[in-house]
Amino acid sequence: MEVTKRIAAETTLRPVGAPDGRRALVAELRAIIGAYADAGVRDVLVLRGDPPGDPRGAWAPHPRGFTYAVPAHRAGPLVGRLPDRGGRLPRGPSEVVDPAADLAHFVAKCRAGADYAITQMFFDPEDYLRLRDRVAAAGCDAPMIPEIMPATDVRQIRRFAELSDAAFPEELAHRLEAAKDDPAAAYRIGVEHATAMGLRLLDEGAPGLHHITLNKSTAALEIHRTILSARRVVAHV
Repeated sequence: MEVTKRIAAETTLRPVGAPDGRRALVAELRAIIGAYADAGVRDVLVLRGDPPGDPRGAWAPHPRGFTYAVPAHRAGPLVGRLPDRGGRLPRGPSEVVDPAADLAHFVAKCRAGADYAITQMFFDPEDYLRLRDRVAAAGCDAPMIPEIMPATDVRQIRRFAELSDAAFPEELAHRLEAAKDDPAAAYRIGVEHATAMGLRLLDEGAPGLHHITLNKSTAALEIHRTILSARRVVAHV
């Protein structure tokens, strides 16, 4: 909370508060969001939170907390934008067995007040484009920001992909496997793949990019700078 407040007060950046909804009581979550609003933070991303001990285990809400995201949107005081991590890519979280129901829940979140959404990570732009088409066909026009994780360590990425049910391209996996003893080469492969994805997504009308950094900003900064440079060149042609 204090770090987020400092970012809002001392920089020109637009911070997003991210409380853990699984651990919070309804009253606590209201107080947290109110404190963000008082500090000038207008974007709040309420995370569901993983089940303790087993990220793929059965999820249970706090007995005095929220069970679903939609009531949280309506609880107030929800000031400004309330994004929600909807639109899982490409298939959905492991407990979701009905894609139509998953889509309906996502649309309900948007209609309850979310101004934009951030997808789960994915590695093929077509996954994002198919999801966007499905959401649009359902009558929802909320902007969807694609989430990109530079695949620079094949073991780590495979683990994250497994937890989120994100399909990991075999061709990319083979290239990273071949470079697993050469960190510099693996880094370059991951950055180039993520950069190409970012350019394609922006060309297809994505409203922006959300980078997973895992507290290592080097790859995300390089991707960001390369994309900015490439798009400036195109704009001047």
